[in-house]
Amino acid sequence: MNDRVLTGIPGFDELCDGGLIKDRTYLLAGTSGTGKTNLAFQFLYNGATQYGETGIFVATEERPPQIRENLSRFGWDIAALERNETLAIIDACSTKIGIPSQERYVDVRPFDMRATLDQIIAIQDATGAKRAVIDSSTSIGFHFQDPAKIRIELLKLSTTLEILGLTSILTCEIIDDTMQSRFGVENFVTEGTIMLYNQRRKSVRVRSMEIFKMRGSDHSKDIHPYEITSAGIVIHPHEEVY
Repeated sequence: MNDRVLTGIPGFDELCDGGLIKDRTYLLAGTSGTGKTNLAFQFLYNGATQYGETGIFVATEERPPQIRENLSRFGWDIAALERNETLAIIDACSTKIGIPSQERYVDVRPFDMRATLDQIIAIQDATGAKRAVIDSSTSIGFHFQDPAKIRIELLKLSTTLEILGLTSILTCEIIDDTMQSRFGVENFVTEGTIMLYNQRRKSVRVRSMEIFKMRGSDHSKDIHPYEITSAGIVIHPHEEVY
């Protein structure tokens, strides 16, 4: 039986046979506004505060100060976790847009997969990290352009994270209406895919999630509603979206 890593996200672990499989990498895909960063960070936050597992967050599209500010609405004291070394944020955004960074961990070049992995390894050696989030793989893909090169680099990233013993989430942008990932290859380099939807039904938009794929594990085949509450994301495992 595979060891499980509890996400602690209300309603989620029930949908996938007790949590994510340990040391595997998962794709979290969704359109803008679905809460991908919120859910991925909640996985790290719960790991640090509930399960004693240090996490690493690689920020490629938002600067860390913005991330801390945006997530503070959930009552999460992210800076305190960083001071306690139960959470590390790598700023892989500032250099890309050409501004200085005061962060403890900074990617000094616009994007270099080897340098990013070296930082992850160094942080894991220092903190014993067990969880990681790359937010987002779409940003990495735009750097490489060629779909074949993107697939190789994302596979390299996914496999290295697994070898390091990190249970990881890669976020990914999907294109409205088509429900296809931005580059069409992201789904093939991970062990599971979680889809987040924000679809219009009559005059309202309904947020819902689907575990599209999870190798080596049973999981719900239904589409379930979720809410972004004042305490984070809450999934409703006993309700379905039709």
